[in-house]
Amino acid sequence: MLFQMYWPYFLVGLVVYVVMRVGFSTWMGMKEKKRLGMGKKTDDMIQEENLESSDSESPKEEDDVSPALPKDLKHIPLNFEKLSEEEAHLRSTQFFESMNKRRTVRHFSTKPVPKEIICNIIKTAGTAPSGAHTQPWTYVVVSSPEMKQNVREIIEDEEEINYKKRMGKVWTTDLEPLKTNWIKEYLTEAPYLILIFKQTYSFRENGRKKLHYYNEQSVSIAAGILLAAIHYAGLVSLTSTPLNCGPALRNLLGRPSNEKLSLLLPVGYPAEECLVPDLQRKPLDEIMIEF
Repeated sequence: MLFQMYWPYFLVGLVVYVVMRVGFSTWMGMKEKKRLGMGKKTDDMIQEENLESSDSESPKEEDDVSPALPKDLKHIPLNFEKLSEEEAHLRSTQFFESMNKRRTVRHFSTKPVPKEIICNIIKTAGTAPSGAHTQPWTYVVVSSPEMKQNVREIIEDEEEINYKKRMGKVWTTDLEPLKTNWIKEYLTEAPYLILIFKQTYSFRENGRKKLHYYNEQSVSIAAGILLAAIHYAGLVSLTSTPLNCGPALRNLLGRPSNEKLSLLLPVGYPAEECLVPDLQRKPLDEIMIEF
């Protein structure tokens, strides 16, 4: 009797229930599909990043797949001097104590540095290992006052925008104790600027493209050796990564499109009464893990 009186309401409720169930199932299906699609996109992005990082592009059929190095490359005995444990310990201690005095400097003397010293420093950086021995680096040395001024103008124009708009409050707040901003006097004070460009590829003698595997890692290792060589030669430097300045600096210095700016280092002697932040490095137990 009750159903007969209120059957229209039961019917409407049933229709609403079915519609809601169908709609909910459809919505969940679309959400899952979207999630899977986003996951695939993420995997593709990760793969693309890995390829870019390692530069391990698969050669096309028409590409030259012959080895970048001669197939009959000669192998020679390793020129290695085995040290006693005492000598090795002494050297490692002395080298650490020397490198632990290395500091980043933002105030440079205009005192000139013999060019031969800079050449030796860069030759030392060139001893770094690289993927498939491609040596994917170019060191552009700038000593011309006019060119240094041009470099400074490009960097300061972009850095002002970086500090005021791009970097954000957290980043700029973290930099405040270091007393740095978009004004970069050291770019014209230091006798030399060394700009490190990574080569993403080069060309063989036959004009075919030669891939530079792991160019990012290779250039990073070389930059570390460069810093050590600068310090060992009694000079100081600052590692800077001019944000959003790479293309303009590449064009200014006439570098080809296969080269990307990685680092810029002013190099010279510190200014008299140069001050540096009183910073402490992490102790060994915070940077080394043993198994």
